Amino acid sequence: MLNTIGYEGADLDDFVQTLVQAEINTLIDIRDRAQSRRKGFSKTALSERLARDGIAYIHMRELGDPKEGRDAARAGNWSKFKKIFEAVLKTDEAQSAILSITDLSKSANTCLLCYERDEKTCHRKIVSEIIEKKLKRKTRHLGVRQFEREAA
Repeated sequence: MLNTIGYEGADLDDFVQTLVQAEINTLIDIRDRAQSRRKGFSKTALSERLARDGIAYIHMRELGDPKEGRDAARAGNWSKFKKIFEAVLKTDEAQSAILSITDLSKSANTCLLCYERDEKTCHRKIVSEIIEKKLKRKTRHLGVRQFEREAA
């Protein structure tokens, strides 16, 4: 099964607990740069933390949104953002990464990671829609437990 999650505003423990409760086997980081100002969400720290709960970590930079795409999205220029990311998706590396995720999602509960809490404003939604079509299954977009508790 394919899932997605964003860590914007999330506490690391709540984030990991959300993945554990969703029975995620593998977290696939599709950030261009797996660095974060948020403590615990950079590549090494996050992969080590996930390993303690039996969750594998893979960084697929090939599916990352480049800086100019992130800048366009932050500015609300969605057409520019989509055009930039569509160019990324046309690369052989991105197509190979999509096939790898599709294959992995057939046998494992995988989750795409990026920053934005709302998947509708993130490139991971575009990636997940491509994989949905290949799998013929809907993607589950996870919300971090902390936010779900606050909304209740």
